[in-house]
Formats: sequence, structure tokens, C-alpha cells
Amino acid sequence: MTTATSLYEQYVLGNYGPPSTTFVRGEGVYVYDDSNRRLLDFGSGIAVTNIGHCHPHWVDAVQKQTAQLAHISNLYAHESQGLLAERLVKKAGPGKAFFCNSGAEANEALLKLARLHGRKLSDGQEALRYKVITAENAFHGRTFGGMAATPQEKIQGGFRPMLDGFAHGKLNDLNSFADKIDDQTAAIMVESIQGEGGIQPCTPEFLQGLRKLCDDNNLLLLIDEVQCGIARTGTFFAFEEAGIQPDAIGMAKGLGGGFPMGAVWIAEAHAGLFTPGSHGTTFGGGPLACTAALATLDVIEDEDLLSNVKKNSEPWIARLQTLIRSYPNLVDEVRGRGYMVGLALKTDPRPIVVKLREAGLVAIPAGGNVLRLLPPLIASEEDLQAATDILFKVFSEL
Repeated sequence: MTTATSLYEQYVLGNYGPPSTTFVRGEGVYVYDDSNRRLLDFGSGIAVTNIGHCHPHWVDAVQKQTAQLAHISNLYAHESQGLLAERLVKKAGPGKAFFCNSGAEANEALLKLARLHGRKLSDGQEALRYKVITAENAFHGRTFGGMAATPQEKIQGGFRPMLDGFAHGKLNDLNSFADKIDDQTAAIMVESIQGEGGIQPCTPEFLQGLRKLCDDNNLLLLIDEVQCGIARTGTFFAFEEAGIQPDAIGMAKGLGGGFPMGAVWIAEAHAGLFTPGSHGTTFGGGPLACTAALATLDVIEDEDLLSNVKKNSEPWIARLQTLIRSYPNLVDEVRGRGYMVGLALKTDPRPIVVKLREAGLVAIPAGGNVLRLLPPLIASEEDLQAATDILFKVFSEL
């Protein structure tokens, strides 16, 4: 047992389980353990290190900002926050941005926006229109609002009663969402691609149908892009494939390139619902976080990583599909888009994750017996091939 694992087991809460491997360094698509063994990182810290580990541009920007100004609070404006808001608004559409620390915090802001929208529709009265409809099998975070929006026993169990005001429809079943709308509904909230739920994409037709449902019933369409956003699927936001315009977007994970960072974009028509004092955060949108996010966006654009994902992902996923024919007793389905792929297995993926790690590939499990592959957006065709070779080797030994 290493010093790191010994200290972890002695002093860190056991909600994650004891780690079996200690990583000490990252470089590009690789992470190195404490014996200097190199592994392909196709977990990307759960879709966080989208530009790989320690990209020189990102490191240089963060180091310079650290030496200049690390924190100032949202009581004051600073340039990098304004520049980052401008970049996100140009990608999402006319509106305003709010910055926070995580995906859960971003989704909390979306849920509060739904309440503010409902209050506006109720002539300023509280609690007349406040309900939010989310999808079965969704994951929107582990705060009390996020848990209530997440109808999964493994998330809600032990913490009930949940917050009131949520109903749940079936993903890609428009009628099941329409049936949940009543005179207390304020918003619909979905992930464009469910991540923790097992890499389950919304179809373009479903997202288009939700947009119309919201328009017809004066509801907000809230899109959770916390895991699938920031260029991971070959478009900057995964919902772009459907050609829709949401009313608000939650994002995080890949935005900071490894620095904790969350953000919300709200369309111009609804941005005024948040007034001075209605919402806030101490650390969110600080100079360091915004600088890290700006550097991440620089790399995505300067190195044209969207094109890299588009060019490489289709043949990669086609190769992964052959796992179904080669190992029909193990692999049931390949799901996802771009560099967000899930292998739906016929067995528990967690022991396989361990074997893959031993063979040099970091992958992560998801719900529904899914093995999740989230390579950094810088991963080349050769990197994808190397990871696929490891998958075939490990599956052949099972």
C-alpha cells in the first residue's frame, strides 16, 4: 500500500471506495502512476480534461494568472470574466452568463431560474408554477435540488424526502413528457446525452418536440450540457445537432480544462429574472477559473479540436461496434457520439474497468452496466486505435 492510499483510507470519507491506483502526473492523453507506468486516459477525469493533461498553453495562462491575481470575489468585475462570458454568449446565442464552481451548482441555478419564471407567470406569487419535468435515468447532481431532479434510487436513497416540485418522463418519449405537464409546471430539463445514466442520447426529434412543448405551454427548456458539452461530441454543445435553441444551458466539467468551473447561459428574454441579490457564489467565476476556461477554449479553437473529434469518432465507433460481433456474450450495444461513447455490457463493468487499467487504459463505469469511454479531444486516430486494441485484448481474456 502506498503512502497516498494509506492516508486516503485513514482520513478520507469512504463515499468513493479505496483507490487501487495512485496517479501522480499527466501529460496530453496519458496519466502516469506512482511507478511511472503510463496509461491512456479515456476517462478524462469524467469528461473534465478535454484538452488533455497539462496543455502548455493552459499551464502558462494559469501560472501567469496565479502570479497576478488569484481571487477577488464577485463584488468586483474583472476582465477575464467578461471575456469568458462574451465567448460563451457568442457560442450559445444572445443572452447572459453566470459563473459558478461545478455542474451541480450550474444545475441549481437552472432550477432556480425555473422557479423565477414560474413566479413571473404567476403574477409574482410564490409556488403557483414551480414544477420541473426531468427524464427518467437522468443525473443532474448531488445537491438537494439536483437529487430531486435525478430519479435514481442510488442517488436519492437514504436522503428522502426529496424537494417537492419534480415529475419525470421517459427519455425520447415525447408523450410521456406532455402527459406530465399541468398548470403548476414551469420548465422541462434534460441532458442532451445522459452521461451517468449510461450514455443515452436524446434524439434530435425528441429535443425538437420538447422545444415545441415548451413554446406551446410557456415553459422554459433547460438543457444540461455539464458532461456532454464543450466540444465533446463534435459540436460545441451536443444539442446543436437538433437545431434547437434552449432557454438556458448548464455547463461545467470540460470548461475549465481541469480547473473547477461551472457556468450557466440564459437567453436574453429570461436573463433579467435574476436580479441583484437573487443568486450568488463566493468562488465562482474568479480570475483563475475564468483564465483556465479561456485557455481551454483557445486550445479547442486554435487546434480545431471539433474537426479532430468529427474526423476520428465515426471510424472509431465503427471499430468499437465490431466488439459486439466478436464478443456477443459480453457486449450488447455501442452508444454515444463523438468522444462520448458507452459500451452497454451484459455484465458488471467495474471488474472490467480494473482489468483495462491494469492493461494500460483508464475507462469509467456508468449506469446500466455501461463502460464509459471519454478520451480527451486531442486524442488522435492512433490513440483511439491503441485504446481499442487494449479493449479487444482484455475482452479476449474474459
